[in-house]
Amino acid sequence: MKKNIPALLIALGIVVLGWFIYSALNNLAYRDRQVQVRGLAEKEVMANKVTWPLVMKNLGNNLPQLYEQINTTNAIAIKFLKENGISEDEISVNEPVVFDKDAQRYGGNDNSPYRYTVTEVITVTSSQVEKVNALIKRQAELLKQGVALSNDYEYQTLYEYTGLNDIKPEMIAEATRNAREAAKKFAEDSESDLGKIKSATQGQFSIEDRDAYTPYIKNVRVVTYITYYLED
Repeated sequence: MKKNIPALLIALGIVVLGWFIYSALNNLAYRDRQVQVRGLAEKEVMANKVTWPLVMKNLGNNLPQLYEQINTTNAIAIKFLKENGISEDEISVNEPVVFDKDAQRYGGNDNSPYRYTVTEVITVTSSQVEKVNALIKRQAELLKQGVALSNDYEYQTLYEYTGLNDIKPEMIAEATRNAREAAKKFAEDSESDLGKIKSATQGQFSIEDRDAYTPYIKNVRVVTYITYYLED
């Protein structure tokens, strides 16, 4: 009997080793069965910061007179803003930019009778987006007071959303749920069970205008990529 013990131990070892090999092969096969899905989350938000440049251009041949005109138009524009709820710390006045036609090499090709063009910009930077939007619609009222605002492509009204950190957790959770729902459907269609997560990657958040007509409404978007194991 004692002589058979080593043989029994060897046989038992072979059986155990075979079981481990079988489990390992099954585990490898299981690990090869996986599905990668994409989870999307989108949210519309109102911009909470606006930068509105009021651009005024004055033409003339006498710089001292233009300087007086600038002071007058600036005072009128600032008064308009303050009377309508814009505080002084939300208003900044930039230095005027003077274009001297005669100082330009090809200035003689310009048939304008005015030598100087002075551009003055008053910038409103505010979190009162709705209030500023209302004033933008009323800016024509300045014409009655002799102030003409220039529609210069170089100076565009900008809207921003700065509260991304407040909505990040909620949106990531939503994107993850959407990804899991897609993975579960794939598992059901392939007659499998959904296993654990193998890997997950969070894409970058993007903030874009919802459309060209309402730039103060932003569309926030994030995509997550998640790989799940599939089980029998």
